[in-house]
Amino acid sequence: MYDEDGYQSYCTVCCEGRELLLCSNTSCCRCFCVECLEVLVGTGTAEDAKLKEPWSCYMCLPQRCHGVLRRRKDWNMRLQDFFTTDPDLEEFEPPKLYPAIPAARRRPIRVLSLFDGIATGYLVLKELGIKVEKYVASEVCSESIAVGTVKHEGHIKYVDDVRNITKGDVDEWGPFDLVIGGSPCNDLSCVNPVRKGLFEGTGRLFFEFYRLLNHSRPEECDNRPFFWMFENVVAMEVGDKRDISRFLECNPVMIDAIKVSAAHRARYFWGNLPGMNRPVIASKNDKLELQDCLEFSRTAKLKKVQTITTKSNSIRQGKNQLSPVVMNGKDDVLWCTELERNGDTVEMRNLRHEDLRLSCPLH
Repeated sequence: MYDEDGYQSYCTVCCEGRELLLCSNTSCCRCFCVECLEVLVGTGTAEDAKLKEPWSCYMCLPQRCHGVLRRRKDWNMRLQDFFTTDPDLEEFEPPKLYPAIPAARRRPIRVLSLFDGIATGYLVLKELGIKVEKYVASEVCSESIAVGTVKHEGHIKYVDDVRNITKGDVDEWGPFDLVIGGSPCNDLSCVNPVRKGLFEGTGRLFFEFYRLLNHSRPEECDNRPFFWMFENVVAMEVGDKRDISRFLECNPVMIDAIKVSAAHRARYFWGNLPGMNRPVIASKNDKLELQDCLEFSRTAKLKKVQTITTKSNSIRQGKNQLSPVVMNGKDDVLWCTELERNGDTVEMRNLRHEDLRLSCPLH
């Protein structure tokens, strides 16, 4: 769970703490509370840390042991298991597996993208070499629509607000082979102190995805391959997560974009895409470091950045709000083109599975 400054909202150890010490490492977003340092590392540790500038946290220092704090070698795998393993999760039927379709019978796919944003879904499908017959996108932000229209030269069919799309519309535009989307997280994210949850505010838009997903599903007697994926924030209430899982009849997997991009962005994914649970591995074309995303003559001051949101202060890094880029000897923030280049995020990178290529009715 992260604050607007990009740092964790609570202590890395106890998930609480009223007074927090922030790591000075620009690529680290962790913080530790005074109480944990005094009890677990040693009396006086917190005061010593306050006097140090820069101060590196215990996850960034080379040595593994500090008092009774001991960094596990497999801490990152354990952290992912923490988010994906819940003893109270419901057991659902495994998703239906579709046989591979012979190359001669494959055709371009038809896609319905809800809450489409800047058309990242269309971009990645093209990168995968998957031919798209029709890409229908529901998006209400005029700036996002402008990006998709210009970048993809009118190949995207933009339609109405999701709340105004009917079953008749879906039948007219379809049938669809793939439905993707991620409803707004503002009222689901625990970072928002006035969040309204799943059943109020923008949280209710999840049910529009659920409604249109059901309108898009093939009839029981129709065995054609059909895939879908829904994405949302990790830092949501446990009850909201379980309600989403109950409606979608599957449990989510947690994936962090840091493995395939230059920015942290952990998200939950529900869906029936083959291989969703397997490890995410970067491809040779993925931009894994910030320098790979920059324009000519600009130099990155660090390899990775923290989660980038719509808040302007999320672009600056560390507790001192440092600029991540240098140009002509002067500090600078990321340009919009660089943010867009880094914005080929994990939501759609989850489509990078050979199983989808084999199972979808592709041309």
